[in-house]
Amino acid sequence: MRGITKRFPGVVANECVDFEAAAGEVHALLGENGAGKSTLSNILTGLYRPDEGEIFLYGRRTEFHSPRDAIDAGVGMVHQHFRLVDPFTVAENVALGDHLREGRTFFVHHREIERHVAELSERYGVPVDPRARIWQLSLGEQQRVEILKALYRDAQVLILDEPTAVLTPQESEVLFETLREMAAHGRTVIFISHKLHEVKAVADRVTVLRDGRNVATSGVAEATPRSLAALMVGRELLPERDEQERSPGESVLRLEDVWADGDRGTAAVRGVSLDVRAGEIVAVAGVAGNGQRELAETIAGVRAPTRGTIEVSEKTLRTGDARAAIAAGVGYVPEDRLGTGVAPSVSIESNLVLKSYRRPPVSRGPLLRLRAIRDRAVELIRRYRIAAPGPAAPARLLSGGNVQKVVLAREFSGQPRLLVAASPTRGLDVGAIESVHAYLREAAGGGVAVLLLSEDLDEILELADRITVMYEGAIVGEMRAREARVEEIGLLMAGGHDPRHD
Repeated sequence: MRGITKRFPGVVANECVDFEAAAGEVHALLGENGAGKSTLSNILTGLYRPDEGEIFLYGRRTEFHSPRDAIDAGVGMVHQHFRLVDPFTVAENVALGDHLREGRTFFVHHREIERHVAELSERYGVPVDPRARIWQLSLGEQQRVEILKALYRDAQVLILDEPTAVLTPQESEVLFETLREMAAHGRTVIFISHKLHEVKAVADRVTVLRDGRNVATSGVAEATPRSLAALMVGRELLPERDEQERSPGESVLRLEDVWADGDRGTAAVRGVSLDVRAGEIVAVAGVAGNGQRELAETIAGVRAPTRGTIEVSEKTLRTGDARAAIAAGVGYVPEDRLGTGVAPSVSIESNLVLKSYRRPPVSRGPLLRLRAIRDRAVELIRRYRIAAPGPAAPARLLSGGNVQKVVLAREFSGQPRLLVAASPTRGLDVGAIESVHAYLREAAGGGVAVLLLSEDLDEILELADRITVMYEGAIVGEMRAREARVEEIGLLMAGGHDPRHD
């Protein structure tokens, strides 16, 4: 790609970007949210056309007028924001549109497709039920479907946007082996990731984008994670681990034998008993689809448990009642920040008072105080460094990182006793991740009990005081974070057992 420039109203997403990836290599593409990675990838996959610049594929100048042109040329992508049809099954989504290629019949052979998808799922270590419907899956499981879609089409140039966000270390290594095997057979793999150690582990070269420009391309062997992070954000980052020892206080959250059904009608949470104390960060590790989302929703009152009790500050919550959870001081950061965390078409200022508009100072009796709401939004936008056109702008216009900051600002400013944070940094860049981690540490330092649910082991090891592991809806292990080893946690996440108990 030579001299690629792409402009949108009020912003230049890519400016004279040169990017080159060779056949037979894994090339990492790094950059903060808004740096231009997605735009560059969308140009290469035919979703956008560049305003300036040229694309060459295998030495020939190429123009893609649509994604179909790119797919037919052998360019595929696993998108960060999923391209899935919710009512369809996994197999139907994977094969969608593909049966019309290469003279295939109009009729769809469901059993054959399901069998092929199951084989790919097993071969590449991305387990998912081919017959499950997309709306029944967690975000992590939906990401696996996107990976299977690209593998199903046997792309010669494959772009992967954060493909390992929901994999265990062992599963990530299997994927890395697959990517290396693809490169060894002459394919080109473009690997977009915010996990810098993964870039070091799998990539041959790396290109860093910042503010829409290519600021560096180099061999991975010469780079370090900290030097790459500094290139991405334009400054040195703070130390990764907070070494200050926190002293937990009294118990804030107590779960006793909690069971809850998932969207498919079967038990997703199985007999969970858990305790989180004031000033403590307790992490729940697990591969997506093992009950973490349902557990978070149950605590937040979004999903009713079928059995067990939930206590916050020694008071039993009324089950399945989100308003009761809010009144008890439960803050909730859902994994689906745009669909559940905010009302996308509502203004930022309204989103920031969604849980507090019934109380002073933003209301007086049945009347909202609009000036107070506006002043509150301006203060929170400043304090949390939310990059927004203004408090009246709809939340859907914000980047993923800034939507997450809106959710965090709302939940933290409500002075919660308990904060339930589900995958709070999924899809964010290193700068936004640094900010979110600082907010979580600040909350714990102020005496808030924090329950962190994440598939990112680096994040868990960096933040948590205690770590529990969920597998098939049950807690299968618990350990102090400072004593934990990645191999042990990964084994438990995959359904193994803790070797220390042999």
